[in-house]
Amino acid sequence: MGKIIICNGSPRAPKSNSKRYAEIFTQYYKGEIQYHNITKNNHKELCGKIEGHSDILFVFPLYADGIPVTLLNFLKTLEENPPQNKPIVSILINCGFLEFQQNDVAVQMIALFCKQNGYQLGSVLKIGSGEAILDTPFAFLAKRKIKKLAHTIMSQKYTTLHTAMPLTKKLFIKASTNYWLTCGKKHGITKEDMQTMQIES
Repeated sequence: MGKIIICNGSPRAPKSNSKRYAEIFTQYYKGEIQYHNITKNNHKELCGKIEGHSDILFVFPLYADGIPVTLLNFLKTLEENPPQNKPIVSILINCGFLEFQQNDVAVQMIALFCKQNGYQLGSVLKIGSGEAILDTPFAFLAKRKIKKLAHTIMSQKYTTLHTAMPLTKKLFIKASTNYWLTCGKKHGITKEDMQTMQIES
């Protein structure tokens, strides 16, 4: 059985959906697991920890149609401090869009890193509507695909998977709008506030 290191590349890793996805993955992966959040200050430490693992799983959200800067900066350090025995790189990515295909460019960015630095790309799971799916009746769809992801890595039968909530765009937009309005209300923020550029000030 292989050894896998899970690296959470979310900018808000300790409280992220990516952490929740990683926790589900650990329920199904039967080999040895290490889990780490990527921070500004632990890049070289993580590079050292990767040595001796057969696989690495990057778990992260889509940011501005690409990988988050948290993960990007770590990959720069990993490029300069590679392990002697390079693990197979797998990806679990989620986005707030309904369409899982929105994750494609970010996956291609990781694939390019692997190609340029001599890593094999393993399995990929692209989750659409990932910001919300775990808190809906459709959570089983995500969990089922994460279980399959774990099995493909354990068996070394690497593949590409995807899932999303089975909603029309119209229903998804309505549901997501209600979700954000409810979140805003909890924090004293109105719909009008959200529609301005001053939301963070």
